[in-house]
Amino acid sequence: MTIRVVVADDQELVRSGFAMILEAQPGIEVVAEAGDGAQAVAAVGRLGADIALLDIRMPVLDGIAACREIAAAGSCRTIMLTTFDADEYVYEALHAGASGFLLKDVRRDDLVHAVRVVAAGESLVAPSVARRLIAEYTARPAGRPTPSAGRLEALTARERETLLHLARGLSNAEIAAALVVSEHTVKTHVGNVLAKLGLRDRIQAVICAYETGLVAPSDGGAPAAPSPGRGSRTPAEDRPGG
Repeated sequence: MTIRVVVADDQELVRSGFAMILEAQPGIEVVAEAGDGAQAVAAVGRLGADIALLDIRMPVLDGIAACREIAAAGSCRTIMLTTFDADEYVYEALHAGASGFLLKDVRRDDLVHAVRVVAAGESLVAPSVARRLIAEYTARPAGRPTPSAGRLEALTARERETLLHLARGLSNAEIAAALVVSEHTVKTHVGNVLAKLGLRDRIQAVICAYETGLVAPSDGGAPAAPSPGRGSRTPAEDRPGG
């Protein structure tokens, strides 16, 4: 099945470059290019796109607001484009419903891989993004309530380990190797984590790990001290079955 993509960036050369890369790939069709978030939202709704590739900073409607509208409307999934040293909005974009994050200097192969992975129903947080972006931007904004660490008590020791590995940016294969289990078992653990914590996908799981104190932004992904009766060893990827 062809993956239908809308590419949105206010810089014409950037969006046309991304569009050319994707159009050259089998099974991917760029159905529209958009110069702002409002155009992107309209194109997604009009053309039934599967993936919206959105720059965070755009006129009329920024990428975060566009992502929020697209996520609320239905089946199209979003991948956000950002420049690490410029965007203070990554935290809000995570909460808006983004399914993936790419730096604007992404390699051609990584761009194509991200589109295919997210279109398959998974979420993509590259390890570099997990370590550099999420750790920095999940520090609590002033005035925002912090979820209680007690929320994690619903998890088994192995599920807690799985969440810890998600926060470190590990893939299913890497988590399976760390736990010495099959990838199928890892997917089961991930599905349980998402279901028990009421999370949509891998990215929300990463946010939850930081917000509840399982991982501290200042420690580079090291685990927080385990609560009584919980394991602190290491472990999972995405939505149930993802």
